[in-house]
Amino acid sequence: MSSPSAARPVLIGIDGRSGSGKSTLAAALLARLSPHAHVCVLPLESLYPGWDGLAVPLGDHGAYPCALRELTAGRPARWRAWDWHVGTPGPWQTTPVCDVVVCEGVGALCRSARPLLDLTVWLDGDEAERRRRALARDGDLYAPHWRRWAAQEERYLAEHAPRAAADLRLRLE
Repeated sequence: MSSPSAARPVLIGIDGRSGSGKSTLAAALLARLSPHAHVCVLPLESLYPGWDGLAVPLGDHGAYPCALRELTAGRPARWRAWDWHVGTPGPWQTTPVCDVVVCEGVGALCRSARPLLDLTVWLDGDEAERRRRALARDGDLYAPHWRRWAAQEERYLAEHAPRAAADLRLRLE
């Protein structure tokens, strides 16, 4: 966990497997904190280059750690979003320097990001319930890719051990 300074946002990383409630928690934090601070959400799902791209934005030179380094330097982070419907890179996006940036998605607590985050949260969930939530959210777009994505999550969990590194572990029901 790093120490925030006045020149940079507080960075919160919310990680967990697909359907564990990361987006729900990020939205709740946004709603709760927004009356008191300028809060932005950085959704990692926008950074993955497709269904086989979980590892790509997580390395030292990946889009996610690069975005975090820009934010910790007090600069806006610019990154290329992935267009999931077309399966190609989409438009450029900017995460401004806010008071708080909530980084949510599988991989938010990867090794290269952890030293830059001020608070790290891991969400657990029952596999059947996670699958139900994920498919209810993303439906037909996600259904054929569930197992493929889960296998990448397993590799990520084995390599990065995000649950053990989290400051806070929750189970959203």
